[in-house]
Amino acid sequence: MSYLSELTDRVQTVAQAAETIADWKQAGETVVFTNGCFDILHEGHVTYLSKAADLGSKLVIGLNTDASVKRQGKGDERPVNPETARALLLAALRFVDLVVLFDEDTPLDLIVKLQPSVLVKGADYDENESDPASRRYIVGRKEVLALGGTVRTISLVDGFSTTGIIRKLRQN
Repeated sequence: MSYLSELTDRVQTVAQAAETIADWKQAGETVVFTNGCFDILHEGHVTYLSKAADLGSKLVIGLNTDASVKRQGKGDERPVNPETARALLLAALRFVDLVVLFDEDTPLDLIVKLQPSVLVKGADYDENESDPASRRYIVGRKEVLALGGTVRTISLVDGFSTTGIIRKLRQN
């Protein structure tokens, strides 16, 4: 199998991913899930994702589609990279086992369908926040905990953000 085929095989539909994850869990794997836009991949992303991967044996990323990113109001120029490019770059990281695109505004439906063992977000969220109206609430928290899973947060790397990179490029 070619390297490129291996990478593209890691990008799956929701139905394919649900089947893959069920097989992994049946085999005793601990499935970690996180989500985001990952528009311009940078050190902060790689550090965060590698630490997320350390929390289990399989890392699954829910990736916002282009339409979903646009609805988040991050700016007219976002996403900079199309969803297919973002998915392929994430799949190329050796600690990423699966990438699944989702078109909704939140990953809740995806989390319910995939049923990960561990749900992870950055430390700008609060793993103990139980009020869904709070900005620090982690979507899918209640559902993962109800399945016996865990919810964790990971410290972010200061000085790295896609918005900051775009701002810096504009200044130059």
